Amino acid sequence: MGKQGQRMQDQVLALLEAQQRPLSAYDILAQLRSEQPRLAPPTVYRALRALLDQGRIHRLESLNAFVACRCAQHDEAAIMSICDACGLVEERLACEVTRHISGTAALSGFQPSRQVIEVHGYCAACGAGAKG
Repeated sequence: MGKQGQRMQDQVLALLEAQQRPLSAYDILAQLRSEQPRLAPPTVYRALRALLDQGRIHRLESLNAFVACRCAQHDEAAIMSICDACGLVEERLACEVTRHISGTAALSGFQPSRQVIEVHGYCAACGAGAKG
């Protein structure tokens, strides 16, 4: 990877780390274009792919968006809790859950390559406000 590729990855990661909500690839592109008007979508997609491969970001399948990884362990699948009201995403490792899913899939000979566990609902703040 060249210096420009690494620099783009660093920019994308910094942008995702600064956000409190998930961003789509086009959200990321729009924000980066404010300083780099000629930036092309494939450049952002390459950076996202590299960061995903490194385990430094997560793709939220249900939202087609990305968030920075907030856990120190990048080798375990995380459970992503997504608030439908405010957009907050919480990441928690539940190793026993992901191992159980892999084990269950393996009973039929299936070999999982990755796991995506997303739970939609309401965070503590939004859930408490909805009850009040």
